[in-house]
Amino acid sequence: MTTRHIFALLNSHIEGDEDQFLSVAMQIAAQQARDGKSDDAEKLKRLVQKARDQRRIGSPIGGQTPIPMARPRAELQGLVESTYPKTTLANMVLADDVRNRLARVVRQQHERATLRDFGQKPATHLLLVGPPGTGKTMTALALAGELRLPLFTVRLESLFSRYFGETAAKMRVLFNQIAQTRGVYLLDEFDAIGARRGDPNDVGEIRRVLNSVLSFMEEPNSTDSLVLAATNHVEILDEALARRFDEVVEYVLPEPDAARAIVEKRLGKFRLNTRSWTALSPALAGLSPGELVRAADSVVKDAIIDGAVKISTDALRAALRDRQTLKGKFRRGSEV
Repeated sequence: MTTRHIFALLNSHIEGDEDQFLSVAMQIAAQQARDGKSDDAEKLKRLVQKARDQRRIGSPIGGQTPIPMARPRAELQGLVESTYPKTTLANMVLADDVRNRLARVVRQQHERATLRDFGQKPATHLLLVGPPGTGKTMTALALAGELRLPLFTVRLESLFSRYFGETAAKMRVLFNQIAQTRGVYLLDEFDAIGARRGDPNDVGEIRRVLNSVLSFMEEPNSTDSLVLAATNHVEILDEALARRFDEVVEYVLPEPDAARAIVEKRLGKFRLNTRSWTALSPALAGLSPGELVRAADSVVKDAIIDGAVKISTDALRAALRDRQTLKGKFRRGSEV
């Protein structure tokens, strides 16, 4: 067993990452086999399999294992919220390209020790772009759930409004935590600090913060924490900042089939026939996943309260059109 393997075992033990611990153990077994120590290799493989079998038998319903408890550093209290999601990618309706890219990130995270053995590192910085309600925040929940890690949500606008003049120092504390505490970190409304340098509305403080973030993102991420930056306004991001991300994942409004799948998932036992979906098709158009979910939830709640065994197609159509009308009003208001 090499020193590198010992470091990997200790790190996975400290972080409570049993999958990684067992993965490293299997690497050691493979090394033992290559060195001609087949008996030791087989014993180690059997122990790893036994550990996996015991965990599977003793795991809670749904296969979830406890997420390591973690809290933001004291200096970030009130600016960073920690949660422990159970959401997974299977709970989301995603375009195939988006799903495949996120699954690749999860796989790289699970096999990060193996990647480092070959001089590579997993993807750790993701930029999530797209209109509101298209799944950026839920992606952060799902990645945290898939990796069984805490989710730390950072509200950057709050960081500015409360600590203007000290923002760069607070960002330093945040990136220190990222380097010391493994987790999924969501930097919501990232355009608050990522706007292009030289913008007419720019001020010196924001330029300094942006330069600090560019520097921070170049630093080694020893914990392999995932840093997710989400924005509705990718067009105003500084190009130098966008280049720092390993993956840029774009979310768009769902196609008709995807929109129907989202609503069907929320309706649960209240199923509709094919003819009803054909009639509903125009009302689904142009709505984000978040808007579709809220429309479906409203009619499901009414049906539950009324003691109904099915929902009305007209009621669902009305709820969807209400969302379209509301969206149109907000759009017109932003153009004034």
